[in-house]
Amino acid sequence: MKVVKFGGSSLASGHQLEKVLDIVVSDPSRKIVVVSAPGKRFGHDTKVTDLLISCAKAYLHKGETPDILDKIIERYSSIANEIGLSEEIIQQIKSDLISLLNGDKKNPDRYIDAIKASGEDNNAKLIAAFFRHKGIEATYMNPKDAGLFVTDEPGYTQVLPDSYTNLYQLRNIPGVVVFPGFFGYNEAGEVITFSRSGSDITGSILANGTKADLYENFTDVDAVFSVNPTIVDQPKEITELTYREMRELSYAGFNVFHDEALIPAFRAGIPVNIKNTNNPSAPGTKIVSQRQLTNGPVVGIANDNGFCSIYISKYLMNKEIGFGRKVLQILEDYGLTYEHIPSGIDDITIILKQDQMDEQTEIAISERLKNELSVDEVLIEHNLALIMVVGEAMRHNVGTTARASRALSEAKVNIEMINQGCSEVSMMFAVKEAQEKQSVKALYEEFFSKVPAY
Repeated sequence: MKVVKFGGSSLASGHQLEKVLDIVVSDPSRKIVVVSAPGKRFGHDTKVTDLLISCAKAYLHKGETPDILDKIIERYSSIANEIGLSEEIIQQIKSDLISLLNGDKKNPDRYIDAIKASGEDNNAKLIAAFFRHKGIEATYMNPKDAGLFVTDEPGYTQVLPDSYTNLYQLRNIPGVVVFPGFFGYNEAGEVITFSRSGSDITGSILANGTKADLYENFTDVDAVFSVNPTIVDQPKEITELTYREMRELSYAGFNVFHDEALIPAFRAGIPVNIKNTNNPSAPGTKIVSQRQLTNGPVVGIANDNGFCSIYISKYLMNKEIGFGRKVLQILEDYGLTYEHIPSGIDDITIILKQDQMDEQTEIAISERLKNELSVDEVLIEHNLALIMVVGEAMRHNVGTTARASRALSEAKVNIEMINQGCSEVSMMFAVKEAQEKQSVKALYEEFFSKVPAY
């Protein structure tokens, strides 16, 4: 039995829904279909979720916004007309949305969450109706009725353990089950959303709860690329990688999956297959617990920017009990999160997203570090990019770090920092943002185009 998730681009038009139908009916094991809200139909189009957020905020401030509401209804209506559905389903969608917009506004977060989630919810109703229109036995399933209960944290919710037991009953429903992604319910029965890309999380949760044999995630690319294709022309596709490799790549800038999305499937040991709705015969990329390490030490290179570093130096820092805790406490006092903390005997560097700090915060942190911890030097450096080189096979290959460093040196890239975790699955290089693309190209050339000399 398979759980199948379709992203917004796969559901943006009636033409795309015809492809989705063909994919689902071509394999009887595709039992549960998780859907996103309609995405972009073309480059400058607007996602339905973004329209819903704008609509919710406008209603909070103005009490009405007929122009945005009409755009949302038109998107669903356009899809319904393309696939030959009656006006009845559109009237239901419009009625549901108006009811939400006129609902309780006392808690703005709750209000916006419920309206955001209606994008997926109404699309699931439309798609189930389309399947039935085509003679396919299909049931729309609301997450509350299925027992998908989550923590009370709008936008960042986590699934509650009992949900997995509840969701197993979905296997008993005859025909295809169409399930809206992106949200669940708290124990008080209120809609709570996952983070953006939350439909991937829903699919992973359902795969775990129903004990699926495979979780198929359909998007608009044939496979996961080994590097950002906007930086390297026609990069190699990845046929197979591990959960740990995918999480490292997602964290560092890969946008195929949110870095938390695969955790439920990973915990249940369920393989994930990323496939293309527009080319379903392509094998795609499979994400597994373990794989044969036959494609060299590096499976992918990811990059992200917008980082800064806080360099702290103090003689005999390593002898001072509690020094690291005190540094992190200062960051916590300002609500800051960090990404990496490489350290030496007398110094420590903290990498964090620089948009968390304004100039006043930087000055305050520097002063507190100097006054409270008596550090010798504090230096804050801006506009850094992180390049992550990832591969399970790195731990078994001698000289991977040397190859990466040499490639960057030959490309005239100054390495600001290197950090490698104990697992040896990833290696992080910090460089100036101005040299980000140059660095990625050099590393790709080294690990995917060259034959190493031994």
